[in-house]
Amino acid sequence: MDQHAFARHAVRCVDLTDLSDDANAEQAAALAQRALDLPVAVAALCIWPRFVAQTHRALQRSSIKVATVVNFPHGGEDIHTTCEETTRAVHEGADEIDLVLPWQACLDGRESDAAQMIRAVRKACEKAHLKVILETGALGEEKAIRAASRLALSEGADFLKTSTGKIAISATPEAARFMLEEIQFSGQNFGFKASGGLRTFEQARLYFDLAEEIMGAGWATPEHFRYGASGLLDTLLQHF
Repeated sequence: MDQHAFARHAVRCVDLTDLSDDANAEQAAALAQRALDLPVAVAALCIWPRFVAQTHRALQRSSIKVATVVNFPHGGEDIHTTCEETTRAVHEGADEIDLVLPWQACLDGRESDAAQMIRAVRKACEKAHLKVILETGALGEEKAIRAASRLALSEGADFLKTSTGKIAISATPEAARFMLEEIQFSGQNFGFKASGGLRTFEQARLYFDLAEEIMGAGWATPEHFRYGASGLLDTLLQHF
């Protein structure tokens, strides 16, 4: 795939994101309009839960999904509040829920507590897709990343996602490989999302090539493969 063709394909895999701390309704509206004006549709818009309803209205005539985050960004353990947040988002039009794994529970050896959160949110998602954010930069070691991947997949995740983008270490190729290998080992139809710190054309190509290497040629489509990015889109558009 040449650079032009890859750039167009990669845009289709982007979750165009604004999770800035000071995001407001006007910015959410501008993000939706930007997505609608693109020459190629992105996969989804990922915004704070408070903007789900307005984003759903703005995108309802398009193919672009509405994604939002819950238990974000710290990955706490308040299941009741996280499920309430999820239920409200789904009822307001969210197609995809990005849940931060209670990663500290995993590091502490309390996998059952993390599993309980995923199961509860999976139920609250109803028909919405569930992406579980592992926060691989906090998990650190290969063993912990693989264990968290297996846990999330076994408890109802549709996608594994690397990072919130809110801590010092976000997506890395090493963590992505561990996650993709666990998806491949599962033999099931799960997806992968690289998120946090992706800004360059070379990074986009690297994660795409890694996914295709492990999962097979033709796997890295929007149904299975996403980039969580705000800055990456402009870079990709330069190659159109």
